[in-house]
Amino acid sequence: MSFRVRPVGSDDFPAIYEMAKLTGGGFTNLPPDRGALVEKIIRSERCFAEQVAEPGDELFMFVLENVETGQIRGTCQVFGMVGTEHPFYSYRIGTLTQTSKALGKTFRAEMLNLSTDLEGSSEVGGLFLHPGERAGGLGMLLARSRYLFIKLHRERFGKRVIAELRGVIDEGGGSPFWDAIAGRFFGMNFQEADEFNAAHGTQFIADLMPKTPIYTAMLPESGRAVMGLPHPSGRAAMKMLEREGFHHDCYIDIFDGGPTMIAATDQIRTIRDSRALRVAAVEEEVEGPALLLAAGRGPGFRACCGPVRTDPDENATLDRRTAAMLEVAAGDAVLGMSR
Repeated sequence: MSFRVRPVGSDDFPAIYEMAKLTGGGFTNLPPDRGALVEKIIRSERCFAEQVAEPGDELFMFVLENVETGQIRGTCQVFGMVGTEHPFYSYRIGTLTQTSKALGKTFRAEMLNLSTDLEGSSEVGGLFLHPGERAGGLGMLLARSRYLFIKLHRERFGKRVIAELRGVIDEGGGSPFWDAIAGRFFGMNFQEADEFNAAHGTQFIADLMPKTPIYTAMLPESGRAVMGLPHPSGRAAMKMLEREGFHHDCYIDIFDGGPTMIAATDQIRTIRDSRALRVAAVEEEVEGPALLLAAGRGPGFRACCGPVRTDPDENATLDRRTAAMLEVAAGDAVLGMSR
C-alpha cells in the first residue's frame, strides 16, 4: 500500500478544497469555503509545531497521501479540547415522568435539553475519503491514525473523546431536524446556518436558540424520525467508531440531529491495544503480517500500513518502503497494531 497519513500542509489546500466541494453539505468541519479552509490549515500547522503539555483549543488536520503519485485522497481532524473558547452545544435526550392520580395514568415525555455537558472532551471529526478511494481499507487507515496520534501525544488530549456524525440530509440539502426546531428561530435554512457555523462558530446559537426543554411530541414526525440517526453515508463510520469502543448515549447534534458518539480515551481499542516497537532493522522485503503503524511527534507524525516481522522483545523489522513512508530508521520507535 503506497498511502500514508501525515499532517496537512499549505500545499495541500487545492486538494482539500476540491474534497470539501464533494461532501454534499452538513459537513461542518470541512466547509467548501476557501477562507475557512485556509484558516484551518494555518491553525493546524501552528498547533503541530507547538509543544504543549495539556489539552487545549487545538486543531490537528491530517491528509491521506499517495506517496507514489503525491495525490491527496482523504483528510481527517482531531480537536484537543472542545468548549474552551466557545460553548460546545448538544441536545441531551431525556425523559420527564409525570403521574396523575386523578386519571390513574403515568406519562413519560421525551425531551430535548440544550446542553454543554461534553465540554472538555477531545473530538475526532472531519473524516472524508475521496469517492474514488473507498476501498482497500483506506478509510480504516485514515480513521485509526487519529487514535495513534492521540496515543503518541497523550498529554494533549482529554479523558473522553467524542465524534459527531452527520445527521440525515434530504435530497434538497435540507435537514428535517433543523426544520423542526432551530429553523423556526433563526430565519435561515439548514445550509445557510451550517455555512455560517463553519465560518463564524457557534455564538449565534447561544444568542438565538431557545433555552427551555423541548418536548419531542410537539415536533413534526419528520424531525422526530431522524433524531440520533447518521446520514446514510456515515453508517460505515458509525460502525468503525463502535468497533473502537464508542457508543451513542443520549446526545445529538443541534443542527441535524445526528448522533454524538462517546468513548473513554484510554479505552479506545487502537489506543489501548497498540504497542510500542523498536525498529531493529530495515530490509528490502519483509514477510510478516501487515500492521497499522505510526511514528513521529508533531509535524513529523506519519502513519501507514506495512508488513512487519517482530520478535518476543518487541523488536521490529520493516521493509524499505514502509520505513520510508514512516521516515524511520533502525533504532527508532514506532507504534504497531494489527489491522
